[in-house]
Amino acid sequence: MTKMEWALLLGLSVLWGGSFFFVEIALDELPPLSLVWIRVSLAAIVLWGYILLTGQKLPKKFSIWLAFGTMGLLNNILPFSLIAWGQQDISAGLASILNATTPLFTVLVAGLFLSDEKLTGLKFAGTVVGFSGILLLIGLDVLEGLGGNIGAQLVTLCAAISYAFAGVYGRRFKRMQVKPVTVAAGQLAMSALILLPVMLIVDGGDSIVNHSMKVWLAMGGLAIFSTALAYFVYFRLLESVGASNLLLVTFLIPVSAITLGIVFLGESLKASNIAGMLLIGLGMSIIDGRLWTKSKVETHPLQ
Repeated sequence: MTKMEWALLLGLSVLWGGSFFFVEIALDELPPLSLVWIRVSLAAIVLWGYILLTGQKLPKKFSIWLAFGTMGLLNNILPFSLIAWGQQDISAGLASILNATTPLFTVLVAGLFLSDEKLTGLKFAGTVVGFSGILLLIGLDVLEGLGGNIGAQLVTLCAAISYAFAGVYGRRFKRMQVKPVTVAAGQLAMSALILLPVMLIVDGGDSIVNHSMKVWLAMGGLAIFSTALAYFVYFRLLESVGASNLLLVTFLIPVSAITLGIVFLGESLKASNIAGMLLIGLGMSIIDGRLWTKSKVETHPLQ
């Protein structure tokens, strides 16, 4: 990964780091499916507006739109809904830890389905080290509720698995020669279309109106920054660095959240925070592999 790609990965972690905060606010008034539908619909409008203003051509092949629908299911509908459902009963901190298992699942899924991203000892070790850093960074006290609300925790873990499959499935758009921003807009539009009847049946049409300004501001931030802009960056990186490297962003999200808290909320930096960040950095360097291959560490695929 180049310096620019690492910078984009860090930026993506900041954009997605805010999503847990926005969801926490919006859930005060919105049911999960309505929240997700508003999120993907607003984000789709933003991205399609950009595409039309820049004069880009829309894809016409049915196979491409079918792929958009599958990507929308794996990357938006399932994980967004499952995380929102889970956050009704567990804290944002615990949800972010469970979400940080995504690279562990991605390394396994990519190793099974992608010939150029075989599972190696370094990749597996790096994900374990990075996840250990997440636990230390957030603080082990957040795990006190790990034994309770097991259903909410399991659905949040299922969201991480869905993200892993989405990262692997999304590699096909490069072969289809579809631009990253078009992929982002297409999968969001299909997500909104697929989810609309389900949302209306489960929540009813009244669930998306008559909310406070606080909730609409949170949804605006969630849709514009944590979804539209984030996916613009996401698909650009997926095309250039691959699924396993891209999903490292879930390790960085808690780092971004704590850094934002220190800068804007005056929160203090604990020794455990520093140790956690160092472990995350170590895990990412192991998965990146360059420093370790130079040291002649084994990187052959696991049998």
